[in-house]
Amino acid sequence: MAGVKITDTVLRDAHQSLIATRMKTEDMLPIAEKLDEVGYYSLEVWGGATFDSCLRFLNEDPWERLRKLRSVFKKTKLQMLLRGQNLLGYKHYSDDVVEEFVKKTIENGIDIIRVFDALNDPRNLKTSIKATKKAGGHAQAAISYTTSPVHNIDYYVKLAKELEKMGADSICIKDMSGILLPYTAYELVGKLKSEIKIPIQIHSHFTSGIANQTYMKAIEAGADVIDTAISPLGMGTSQPATESMIVSLKGSQYDPGLDLNLLLEIADYFKDLREKYKKEGLLNPKVLEVNAKTLKYQVPGGMLSNLVSQLQSQGALDKFEQVLEEVPRVREDLGYPPLVTPMSQIVGTQSVFNVVLGERYKMVPTEAKNYVKGLYGKPTVPIKEEIRKKIIGDEEVYTGRPADLMEPELDKLRKEISEYIEQDEDVLSYALFPQVAINYFKYRQAERYKIDTNLLNEEFKTYPV
Repeated sequence: MAGVKITDTVLRDAHQSLIATRMKTEDMLPIAEKLDEVGYYSLEVWGGATFDSCLRFLNEDPWERLRKLRSVFKKTKLQMLLRGQNLLGYKHYSDDVVEEFVKKTIENGIDIIRVFDALNDPRNLKTSIKATKKAGGHAQAAISYTTSPVHNIDYYVKLAKELEKMGADSICIKDMSGILLPYTAYELVGKLKSEIKIPIQIHSHFTSGIANQTYMKAIEAGADVIDTAISPLGMGTSQPATESMIVSLKGSQYDPGLDLNLLLEIADYFKDLREKYKKEGLLNPKVLEVNAKTLKYQVPGGMLSNLVSQLQSQGALDKFEQVLEEVPRVREDLGYPPLVTPMSQIVGTQSVFNVVLGERYKMVPTEAKNYVKGLYGKPTVPIKEEIRKKIIGDEEVYTGRPADLMEPELDKLRKEISEYIEQDEDVLSYALFPQVAINYFKYRQAERYKIDTNLLNEEFKTYPV
């Protein structure tokens, strides 16, 4: 077997996990050429929360970031994370928006699109997989890994076979909480390799402290690619450190053959950045700690920090442990959804309400009601009748593909923001985050106007009236 391949997540999931997705494009570009020389299988640079964060917090155009990165990366494939029919937002979008988004993503420079659905409902992956292949991209279908009485090896193998049949070019086992155990990984990957023909990639987080061992066993079972992050932004709630994994495999049949000295130079650059983020208060040392409770409650790092902030705003931080204990109960009530966006937010918020109000399901957010109504897709296990009645009463549950309820939206969206459009992609930014995108477009216009005004002032200095 050739050496295992490496995807480095430093420009996407690593900083999403450790510094709330606040790395700016200007911090990425100086090191891009060196990253391009490493010989990675791919670099994850876009998607996930980066799109929202660019517009909302950094006053950056995410499309422009992608184009700038693509112009520097000449040798390495660029990869992104897409939430299936949710794209990069938190609700379902119509098929025409999904198709256009995928097309523009590939036109602007993405090679590999990793597509997942929070419920592992293949119907929610169908449109984006098809659109990726049509646009000439590599469609990697991700399985959101979780454990429950029904989430077992056979369940995942059956799902992987279905995704392969749908046209997936590779399968990713996406372990967002860091709960995939080493010997389970060995069994799962081994079974997948015997049942499907396409490559298998492993993605985990170091949150619980076991991901290194999980990767080693997955590699021994035949995993083709693993996700790592260069060490200054690795470990903690991020991915295992790239350098450590490479050295661990050195001299074996799995040796990725990457240049450690070059990686150490790159690490020095990110060390300086990490110090800057610490000083700015973006990097909380807490996210670098191993949290073994993850193995019990399955709560990913990002969800933990959300629960803390929700409880703080209610003045109920003393109820944190109770909420953690409530999470698995709510998850069971709701049919064991994997705790990944948007299900992690839905389960987390409901758990907070149940504990803080002292009565379970006394208050239910709209998103939780919509989930129970079937508007996010099909739960792994049918929701018990008494829970369904408590949440939505006698309202009907929709069993079809949620996006089939949606009319095409693109033309309407274009009309709504015609005054702001400067590129085709602006319509897609607006589709995903309407108010946030409008705020950014206004900022963009103001910045341009400011520059133009300065130029005018310069010009008229030489022409006194």
